Amino acid sequence: MAEVRISARVSIPEQEIEWQFIRSSGAGGQNVNKVATAAQLIFDIRASSLPEFYKEKLLAKSDHRITQSGKIIIKCQESRSQLANREQALADFIRLVASVAIVQKRRIATKPSKAAKARRITAKKQRGGVKAARKKPTNEG
Repeated sequence: MAEVRISARVSIPEQEIEWQFIRSSGAGGQNVNKVATAAQLIFDIRASSLPEFYKEKLLAKSDHRITQSGKIIIKCQESRSQLANREQALADFIRLVASVAIVQKRRIATKPSKAAKARRITAKKQRGGVKAARKKPTNEG
């Protein structure tokens, strides 16, 4: 039984991935009209053997390739070869599933230093002086 390796610890059986081959759109001459070279990968998140952490993160992820019903649909038609499109779609799928395992570091809010504030005010005053010097002189006095 072949498996698709997502990470060092996580893999899924190949039977959980459904493939459909359809005709590509765009240029390609007669080949495009006759041969189903575009690969479409369909993966049901809820019915899969993925760990619950992955399932929750994938279902919460805002990605156009994840449907409301909880299926991942990846279409690839970059190549004129069905095999190349299938490999590209599988690589995109692995990248998408692996991306939810990466936990973002919490951002710590910082404040500018006193020296940075002083430099900013000095620069603003200097720029204001340059702009003021452009004005026509007025007859006051």
